[in-house]
Amino acid sequence: MKRMMKRIGALALGAVILGSSSMAVCAAEEYNYTYNYDWWGDVQGSPDFYTVVGAFTSVELGLDKNLMSPQGLFVSDGLIYVCDTGNNRIIELERTSFDRIEVKRVIDSFQGDVEVKTFSSPTDIAVSEEGNFFIADRGNKRILKLDSELNYIMQFDKPVDSTLNPEIDFQPSKIAIDTADRVYCVASGINKGLIKYEADGEFSGFVGATKVRFDFTDYIWKKLATQEQRDRMESFVPTEYDNLYMDYEGFIYVVEGDMTRDSLSKDSAIRRLNLLGNDILIRNGEWPVYGDLYMGSGGGYEGPSSFKDVTAMDNDVYVCMDDNRGRLFGYDEQGRLMFACGGNGNMDGYFKKPSALDHMGQDLLVLDSQDCSLTLFTPTTFGKLVYQAMDQFNAGEYEASGASWQAAMEINGNYDLAYIGIGRALLSQEKYEESLDYFKLKYDADNYSKAYRQYRKEWVEEHITIIVLVILALFLIPMSIGKVKAIKHEIDSADIFRR
Repeated sequence: MKRMMKRIGALALGAVILGSSSMAVCAAEEYNYTYNYDWWGDVQGSPDFYTVVGAFTSVELGLDKNLMSPQGLFVSDGLIYVCDTGNNRIIELERTSFDRIEVKRVIDSFQGDVEVKTFSSPTDIAVSEEGNFFIADRGNKRILKLDSELNYIMQFDKPVDSTLNPEIDFQPSKIAIDTADRVYCVASGINKGLIKYEADGEFSGFVGATKVRFDFTDYIWKKLATQEQRDRMESFVPTEYDNLYMDYEGFIYVVEGDMTRDSLSKDSAIRRLNLLGNDILIRNGEWPVYGDLYMGSGGGYEGPSSFKDVTAMDNDVYVCMDDNRGRLFGYDEQGRLMFACGGNGNMDGYFKKPSALDHMGQDLLVLDSQDCSLTLFTPTTFGKLVYQAMDQFNAGEYEASGASWQAAMEINGNYDLAYIGIGRALLSQEKYEESLDYFKLKYDADNYSKAYRQYRKEWVEEHITIIVLVILALFLIPMSIGKVKAIKHEIDSADIFRR
């Protein structure tokens, strides 16, 4: 009953702010497959945040050999690089227009003073600002560094470390590079965190190892068990990352897809690592950053979302790719869910087995390893308004940001971030009293407290004279009354003595 009363109150307040016509979600753009979660955790349908520009297969790209199990994707200066893993080659693509992508060249070998000059199951690629290629040549157990003309420069081999099992093969799967050409690598069978190489190829250690997870009862039992029983038990060891992404500030986003319901309650499926390997990801949203809130079975899929890749834009929005149900989840810099879309299927915007994700500006590219296709997404009118509102706010254009949020809210009246965005814009314009209604409507306690604190301070400053007079009156009037009574008492006493 209490929750129902809250909902009724929220709807009533929203009607006052928006008017009765804007409470319903406008049908300016047709619903497709996008949704979000409200404050109560209920699924809210939404106008599409992204729309499909095109799905490019080997036929659309005009390749002489069909793509086979592509695994890696990287975008650099308008060029798109796809690791055609099954065919041991790299496809360099160019986006020549809004809805057209063409093959620029096929890279299947290189030159230089090295014995093996071809690739074997390349799984990832990164390109530096100077145009150098870094390729995770998984089958050849190395990371290659080539120049822009495909001349061999050097390679990064298995790290020399006493804590590593010497019998484990070096199988680099995902890589990222920073502005100094340092290499960060995820490799199969190595669970100590990201492997870090200096620009000269020297192994310099591990970064950001995951936390060890264990059940307390298993820990106690292991302490009491015999050595033979311990040997048969599962070891408490860190888990491996599945992917990584270097953002424009030099921080590294990492994702861990092999998560269970229990592990999600103790740890995070995504982290943002600083230079020391510490997680600095902000999580101020109403819900944790792990994709779908509901993990029931359906359509042959069950369990939590399984993040297999992540990309981060220059406005600090990051998008996670779930290969369990084939969905994309976009979060803002505070960790609040902006949109969720996609699914498993054969239609545009759906996937069979998404394997890699990247962005080109605000457009998204998703590689499907089973369908052997590359899908290009671009923001809809609704998505552009949200991005525009965020960019305007970050640029200090608070009034314009509020207007953009208002326009977005007219398209989707159930969009919580629009209410919060308008409230923040008003707060930044020092319109504290007006912002309170928007924060209250969406139960944003933190921003409501900030606005109320400033509103209270402003109110006190405006009424300080009255407040001082009232305080003085509260002290002086009783004192005056007491003084008058004392004088009257003295006069009355004097009259008695004179008689």
